[in-house]
Amino acid sequence: MTASDHAADAPQQSLRGGSPPSPRLRRTGPHPTRAADNSPKTPRPASAPVHLFLYVDGASSGNPGPCGAAAILKDSEGTTLLERARAFGPATNNVAEYQAVVLGLELAAELKPQRLTIRSDSELLVRQLAGEYKVKAPHLKPLYRQVMRLLEPFASVEIEHIPREKNTEADKLSKKAVAKARAVDATIPPEARKKPRTKTFRLK
Repeated sequence: MTASDHAADAPQQSLRGGSPPSPRLRRTGPHPTRAADNSPKTPRPASAPVHLFLYVDGASSGNPGPCGAAAILKDSEGTTLLERARAFGPATNNVAEYQAVVLGLELAAELKPQRLTIRSDSELLVRQLAGEYKVKAPHLKPLYRQVMRLLEPFASVEIEHIPREKNTEADKLSKKAVAKARAVDATIPPEARKKPRTKTFRLK
């Protein structure tokens, strides 16, 4: 996460008088929101891990610019079970943070834990997914809905905001993906890049 995490997308309004909290997530820490969803879920195999921890981070070079998203899945002992990174862009840093959660939930779906704790150093992301902040930015709404869909198979999910120094592994992995995205971006000739256009339509 960069200092521009809150710059490209305006701060979102608190839930007081806003939309209801997400029914799938609760935010742990000083200000818990609500318990996880108790609706019936698909039975998991007996070998499914009980509790896994998902560390996610997104980064961008420029805002918007080349991006990287990373996710690391650990067990309760801190052992890394799966990790994955994705290079893409151009996009904003907030998009990269959401893409990291998408990537991480895809990883977690492979192991089907009975309980999942998502950890991120982006307070905006955490509060939006917990339902404490509205998602107002149009380009983030589809990603928010995608995350909600990916949460459906899990019986119990919570999300935590952690300090950046406790998310260093995901941070390093996301920055490696940014470097790869920048290398690809450098090969695109200027004439092939999309340029903003102004169109005028006659109404009468």
